[in-house]
Amino acid sequence: MTMLTTAARAIRGWHRPLTVHAMAMFALVLACAVGMLADDRLLMGESVWLKPMKFGFAMGVYGLTLAWLLSRLRKGSRLGWWLGTVFAVAGLLDVGAVAYAAAHGTFSHFNANTDPVARTVQTVFGFGIMPLLLTTLAIAVLVLIQRAGDRAVTRALRAGLGLALAGMVVALWLSNSAGATPRTVTDANGHLVSLTGGHGIGDPDGSGMPITHWSTTGGDLRVPHFVGMHGIQVLLLVTAVLATRRGRLRDERVRARLVGVAALGYAGVFAVLTWQARRGQSVIHPDGPTVLAFACVAVAVLVAATVVVTAALRNTSSARDTDGTADAMSTALR
Repeated sequence: MTMLTTAARAIRGWHRPLTVHAMAMFALVLACAVGMLADDRLLMGESVWLKPMKFGFAMGVYGLTLAWLLSRLRKGSRLGWWLGTVFAVAGLLDVGAVAYAAAHGTFSHFNANTDPVARTVQTVFGFGIMPLLLTTLAIAVLVLIQRAGDRAVTRALRAGLGLALAGMVVALWLSNSAGATPRTVTDANGHLVSLTGGHGIGDPDGSGMPITHWSTTGGDLRVPHFVGMHGIQVLLLVTAVLATRRGRLRDERVRARLVGVAALGYAGVFAVLTWQARRGQSVIHPDGPTVLAFACVAVAVLVAATVVVTAALRNTSSARDTDGTADAMSTALR
């Protein structure tokens, strides 16, 4: 009970509009879960409610992370509050449009029809998507000009926001990834829908993987988009794990360097996944060059981490030797 009270007090100090935004997203996730059980309508073989559920969960997690981050700003905190509020509203519009289309049993993304539902979704996306990118960019600049914690936390936040921006750029790339040639599909109501663009490359509507429905038949830019958007949570988790360690990792600089290594490795994975998708290759069917690229990233991370840890051990040993010499001299002088 005490832990819950402490957590509630901590959250109370977070950016309130973004916290409310995140709670609304998680409520949508629950509503979509009920919808998947009660509503048997399908879009391309998956429940109409699966897409808004995934969007709601991802946006909720990201929004909650921003709510915590903005509460740590010291410079430009008022600007940060407004940026967070704009992000919260834009996020509600964006995910709300996805849920609105799902409720009507039709497609939200790439829908080129001219019916009222499609036009409404297109209009909302037109107003809602760009503010998400611009506010994230502005928040990243605010974090760059100050420390939002110790060195490790600050480095994780800066790199994570950069990766989120890259993930959003990949999302904007989605609309043209499959080319501009329209194709006609059937929605959950049996109506014909013209789709222009797509998330897949080589197979614009490819799917196959469970839950994510990422393509197993071609490239899928949703993969690097997802990885980029959630890099900030992964890097903060790495920072939290390192903070629980003792010995040589007590040094803030060592932890910051290791977080930097993790960030570079994560960025490398993101870059390879983007390159792989752009070549029309499924994430689960990598070819030789892709495997080699992933191996190079892994080796680079391993070597860099080894260098950082070895240097930390060497410095620790030197410090102990210095302390031992000083103690011996002090004893001799007595």
